[in-house]
Amino acid sequence: MALGVTDLRKGAVFSLDGTPYQVLEYSQKVVGRGGSIVSVRTKSLLDGKVLDRTFKGNEQLDSVDLSYKNVQYLYKDDEKFYFMDNDSFEQFDLPADTLVDLGGYMKEGDSVKAMLLDGRAVSIELPKNVYLEVVYTEDVVRGDTTSSITKPAKLETGIEVRVPAFIKVGDVISVSTEDGSYRERKKD
Repeated sequence: MALGVTDLRKGAVFSLDGTPYQVLEYSQKVVGRGGSIVSVRTKSLLDGKVLDRTFKGNEQLDSVDLSYKNVQYLYKDDEKFYFMDNDSFEQFDLPADTLVDLGGYMKEGDSVKAMLLDGRAVSIELPKNVYLEVVYTEDVVRGDTTSSITKPAKLETGIEVRVPAFIKVGDVISVSTEDGSYRERKKD
């Protein structure tokens, strides 16, 4: 099945020269006489390389037949992330460089979806938001409690996000996996 370049929204997967790519960013410019140019930032699902590409509005791309499976994140080392299939209990790994942007949103034991291409795991898909504990942040200065002030906070997985001034160490917060933004503090 062919995809038109206007189908390349964020998260879409397509094949180019036999390599599957996932769209990270998408923008479209309309030029004179009804034509358009589509610019996308893509990530190769095979080696994790990020590339910028531009397509003309009438180009067709090959779609990729992906399937998804629920898996559990086990642990990581310097080179790989390790997962377990929830049904068969088989373990598999993915190279760390292909999941570099996603690793900071996973804790050991979390459930995620593995993206399978021809039965082989090539990447993972995270939920839209994840809850993570704040392990370090500066205390707010008394009187500086307006909600528009943000400060950096280090989370249990090692990533750093900007949070409102009222967040303190030990709080569990919701973070968007799309852009790393603070969503809300978890209610007890």
